[in-house]
Amino acid sequence: MTPVGTDIADRVLGGWLGRIAGNMLGKPVEQGDHWTRDRIDRYLRQAAALPLTDYLPGPADDGAGGEFELRPEWRDCVRGRIHGSCRDDDVDYAILGLDLLETHGFSFSTEQVGDLWLARLPYLQTFTAERAAYRNLAKGLKPPVTATYENPYQEWIGALIRADVYGWTSPGLPWRAASLARRDAVLSHTGNGVYGAMWAAALISAAFTAPSVRDALDTALDVIPASSRLARAVRRVIALHETRMSWEDTLTTMSEETAGMGWIHTVPNAAVLTAGLLYGDGDFTRTITLTVRGGLDTDSNGATAGSVAGVLCGAEAIPPQWKDPLEDTVRSAVFGFDGVRISELASRTVALVDV
Repeated sequence: MTPVGTDIADRVLGGWLGRIAGNMLGKPVEQGDHWTRDRIDRYLRQAAALPLTDYLPGPADDGAGGEFELRPEWRDCVRGRIHGSCRDDDVDYAILGLDLLETHGFSFSTEQVGDLWLARLPYLQTFTAERAAYRNLAKGLKPPVTATYENPYQEWIGALIRADVYGWTSPGLPWRAASLARRDAVLSHTGNGVYGAMWAAALISAAFTAPSVRDALDTALDVIPASSRLARAVRRVIALHETRMSWEDTLTTMSEETAGMGWIHTVPNAAVLTAGLLYGDGDFTRTITLTVRGGLDTDSNGATAGSVAGVLCGAEAIPPQWKDPLEDTVRSAVFGFDGVRISELASRTVALVDV
């Protein structure tokens, strides 16, 4: 777990590095209806890469297709071929959140989140609920209507992936982190989509001070309605873990209990993420690899798991095979940020922390 004396700067840098590394790990297999948990493990077994302790191996046939066809971006995010991070919305939104707080401070409004999207984020780099909200903003609609008009993705995972910066800038203040994340999330989401963002922000905030992953998860549950589907799913994973059920059987059980929600819905992804955190038990490598092997929205889940694990252990303790290939460089679609240093993003984040 986190060494005594690890400072805020190292923990925040750990969060950024963890988010980016976890995202890169999951990116080649981000297609949950094809890349099931079973298929991911069969791919890894075929490549003699289990237990997984590094980025995914490239395909033996150089991506010729078939059952094990990876996403088109795989060439830039498999082991041995990574030179800086790939562009991805899971990282773009963390950057946008940082820019938002630098520009407007912690009193930002939901309308200002939307204005920043229009000014900084290309439309074609948005997806599902974010694209629907962006389109509604361009039509002149205002929040919270931007989240509900012609948007069938209101409870999908998009708001959750935007929440990290609110946790990083609110260490040990989970309720504040959740409040900030909610203000951002209601631009595009409702219900469990908003709760997912609040939960993730609180989880990351709690990771700065919690003595264990389990304690951080318990704290994060406090900020969302106990009766919500999200809270029930997280509590269910915790209960299964407490019975000493295996990671595989826990995910099989949760898959059955969340069947029909789809692979990008917040609830089943939060279950995969919770299982990765609990069974990873504070170990960075085990946490992100179990989370990605869990399937569904692999790059988003890997990113959030990496953020939590990175905050828990600090940047210094992240094994070099994860951080060295990133070369302290981020590719981003956010205007003005492409090629920025990860260390600079972390320093700018720390500058916002009131400690």
